[in-house]
Amino acid sequence: MKILLSGYHNPHFPTITEYIENAIRGLGHDLFIFDDRQHIIPGRLRYRFRFFHRIDLSHLNKRLFYLVQKNKPRLAIITGGHRISADSIRKMKRLGIETVLWTIDPPRDFQPILDTAPHYDHIFCQGTEAIYLFEKSGISGTRWLPMACDPSQHHPVTVSDFERARYTHDVVFVGSFYPSRASLFEPIANMDLAIWGPGWDRLENTSPLRKCIQGFHTLPAEWLKIYSTAKIILAPHYKDALNRFPVYQASPRIFEAMACGAFLITDNQKDVFALFKNREHLVCFDDSCDLFKKISYYLDHPDERRKIAENGRKEVLQRHTYTHRIKEILSIIHS
Repeated sequence: MKILLSGYHNPHFPTITEYIENAIRGLGHDLFIFDDRQHIIPGRLRYRFRFFHRIDLSHLNKRLFYLVQKNKPRLAIITGGHRISADSIRKMKRLGIETVLWTIDPPRDFQPILDTAPHYDHIFCQGTEAIYLFEKSGISGTRWLPMACDPSQHHPVTVSDFERARYTHDVVFVGSFYPSRASLFEPIANMDLAIWGPGWDRLENTSPLRKCIQGFHTLPAEWLKIYSTAKIILAPHYKDALNRFPVYQASPRIFEAMACGAFLITDNQKDVFALFKNREHLVCFDDSCDLFKKISYYLDHPDERRKIAENGRKEVLQRHTYTHRIKEILSIIHS
């Protein structure tokens, strides 16, 4: 089948777009790729003047439809959906192309997606919060399709003695800085805690976490080594600080770290524990006090920790790869 995939290619490292592409190609389909962030107008102008934003989106959608007319795919999968217009979707459907929207990321700016969603043939949602928001807006028939792992990219790796000395810590977090995360981690700052990720340079100088910061920019090749060597990986989820919108979705970090054989402790995120079992595939914590207790317990019980990590890796590889996700999309559109 000829499939068009629209998504974002980060110029610095692979993301879910490349993992989805790998799955589609691995199933033997012809893939045509559209990068939905190849803007012609700089962001400083687009964000300041809506006129430039509209011009840029119009040009982007014209390029998308040119690619569609040139390659004539049978199926178009649009990830995200913020920048693809309802008119582009209608045009594709008139050409007999099956259209799929797969929402990704927390719903910070969800109105553009709500506006275009009714024009798609099928809607899949990374998180169940998107299903709730669609239903609240009168849009039914949506399906939950969480993120996953790519076993060719997410797996345990062998490290040198030098790397083991650098990356082996009792507790590790790899991810962006948010004040709520800093507040959560400060009670465990005196443990062997290591933090990598963007934004942590904004941490207050008086924070005890300052000594825990290892780096601000971590590429996949490095976090594979981190996940493969650390005793405990922390995976708290993003929440809107002002509670303007819900976030229930399981972060890609959950699937990727588990595929690396890591032992995870995560917050009580709704979608995560609809997919995985607490204390069998990973471990749940409730608050900073509970997090401290769980870390202390599992550092003292390495056999339990390793068993849970093994179970988690088996589960994620058996049920939660991007190949599984693409197969699910195709089974539904063919039903």
